[in-house]
Amino acid sequence: MNTVDTPPEKVWTPTDAHIRNANITAYRQWLEKTRGLSFESYDALWEWSTTEIEAFWESVWEYFDIQSRTPYTSVLSERRMPGAHWFSGATVNYVDQVFRHATPERPAIVFRSEDGRNAEISWAELQRQVAALAASLRRLGVQRGDRVVAYLPNIPETVVAFLASASIGAIWSVCSPDMGTVSVLDRFRQIEPSVLISCDGYRYGGKDYDRAGVVAQLRRELPTLRHTIMVPNLTGGTASSGSPPGGSPPDGWTERFPDTHAWRDVTAGNAELACEWVPFEHPLWVVYSSGTTGMPKPIVHGHGGIMLVTGLMTAMHNDLRPDDRFHWYSSTGWIMWNAQVAGLLVGATICIYDGNPGYPDWGALWRFVGETGVTFFGAGAAFYAGCEKAGVEPNQVADLSRLRGVGATGSPLAPESYRWIFDHVRPDIWINPISGGTDFAGCFLGGNITLPIYLGEMQSRCLGAAVHAFDDEGHAVLDQVGELVCTQPIPSMPLYFWGDTDGTRYHDSYFDVYPGVWRHGDWLRITPRGGAIIYGRSDTTINRYGIRMGTSEIYRAVESIPEILDSLVVDLEFLGRPSYMPLFVVMRPGHELDEALQSRIRDCIRQALSARYLPNEIIAVPEIPRTLSGKKLELPIRKLLLGQPMEKVANRDSLGNPQSLEWYLNFAERLNARTS
Repeated sequence: MNTVDTPPEKVWTPTDAHIRNANITAYRQWLEKTRGLSFESYDALWEWSTTEIEAFWESVWEYFDIQSRTPYTSVLSERRMPGAHWFSGATVNYVDQVFRHATPERPAIVFRSEDGRNAEISWAELQRQVAALAASLRRLGVQRGDRVVAYLPNIPETVVAFLASASIGAIWSVCSPDMGTVSVLDRFRQIEPSVLISCDGYRYGGKDYDRAGVVAQLRRELPTLRHTIMVPNLTGGTASSGSPPGGSPPDGWTERFPDTHAWRDVTAGNAELACEWVPFEHPLWVVYSSGTTGMPKPIVHGHGGIMLVTGLMTAMHNDLRPDDRFHWYSSTGWIMWNAQVAGLLVGATICIYDGNPGYPDWGALWRFVGETGVTFFGAGAAFYAGCEKAGVEPNQVADLSRLRGVGATGSPLAPESYRWIFDHVRPDIWINPISGGTDFAGCFLGGNITLPIYLGEMQSRCLGAAVHAFDDEGHAVLDQVGELVCTQPIPSMPLYFWGDTDGTRYHDSYFDVYPGVWRHGDWLRITPRGGAIIYGRSDTTINRYGIRMGTSEIYRAVESIPEILDSLVVDLEFLGRPSYMPLFVVMRPGHELDEALQSRIRDCIRQALSARYLPNEIIAVPEIPRTLSGKKLELPIRKLLLGQPMEKVANRDSLGNPQSLEWYLNFAERLNARTS
């Protein structure tokens, strides 16, 4: 899939102050002072970081002053994937690194919910609660390596529970309470937890969702559970009280759950925070693949690797420092929750929001950003497109004078969204789209406040990430679209998948195409400017008449039409028959998919891309199926339409809108009857 680079418009240029005050500038100056290393450009720095990887990661260790009770014997045992081992001999703890930034000058957490609850938690109070809960977990018999799981929304208690678990060497895992019973059990059963920390329910879009029944089933069907801790999220803290959850249990609580511990009790009193010093690669948490097909992959990451990589991303590529207020809208079921918490690693205040970002209107998050003084705000790319479609004017509904950076991830940020952000947020705002993944809890591509921004491009490959675009022969190409690969190990790559005793599942997930090289599953183009563009998932690529195209290009064209709210395209190649490519569109209320609109859609695709990418059929649908993190279900729908059974294609409980699948199931039956 060759391209000819026509340089896009330069839409932002860093000021001298941006460059002078940037964390990455301070790091380069430190390298010159302590190492005698001077780099003429960011590209030269990136090249060093991905070729002299042992020297680079050791410099990151020293620059962030990572504390270890024992010296490491080597930075990297061997350059291999999988199987790289980092900082052998070191003993660390993620939580110790967090609380080295404790200060009375700034809060650690600022919290708001859609129903008006709010709280500011000081560093001292956060440390008190973490220490108290850690002591309670120890009294309950939780030991190093035990699994502590949570069924909690994005509230301060979730941060406290994670830090307390990690501080004693327990292994953390969390699911959002909007996930169904089957989906949660599919995850937690695999790791055999000892303790469940859960809420009674959650609020979203103005509605209360009771989860006591789900919790009861989790308790019945997780036989290794020894204790349950309950957070009264719906009833313990109310909008009128202005307090966060964690008060008295609701009426009938003890009758329904007679052998549980109340959050209020396990976080009461004072205790000394005594972090357990664990090996660098001791498991910190278990996160999961999206689980759209088959059993979710339980991905294990270690304390040390997460400290280094998320700290690097937060400080260097998001340019966060202690006086920043950091918010990235996320549920607890998305890796961006983990990235949000990583703001604490650099001493920033994390501003967390629980609720629907579009309730009561699309200005809700922007008002939160303005009222809490957020300086860096991130969200899924779909959020910005949703705001644009809804006609929201962020700079009219909120005071965004403190906001200096805007991040995006989850899917490619369309060029139109760049322009919308400049026009309706602030014309001088730094736009920082990133691309990475749950798989290694980091970013391959990200921002750099010392570089210009070109329309539609991510600014740079991240430090330490040896990212390239590979052609079909496995050769790195420039200014051509190829497979996104990483050719050198990174400390936060998975230690292993839980239960994958021989490593086969881990190997086959990333290394089965290019031996020893991580294949991420995205189409990537590295531009001559050093920037990068993601074109969508490589396993759902449109392949029309031998020419491949990422789906995001089609979505960009189709969703620019005002009458279209959302879209999904799949390319079906029936054995022995011509390719069939349907385009599914969700209409804006009050509009119909008539012949005139279909003609406009085709004209738009023809003009933006090529006539070869015109769909065979355009079909109006009620919804586009999406994962809990907002990604379109391209591959599962493709498999469904090719005749695979629903139960092998998609796990309904892992979806944000599982009811949407019924329409596609009926369509698949009609389609297969038509083509058989």
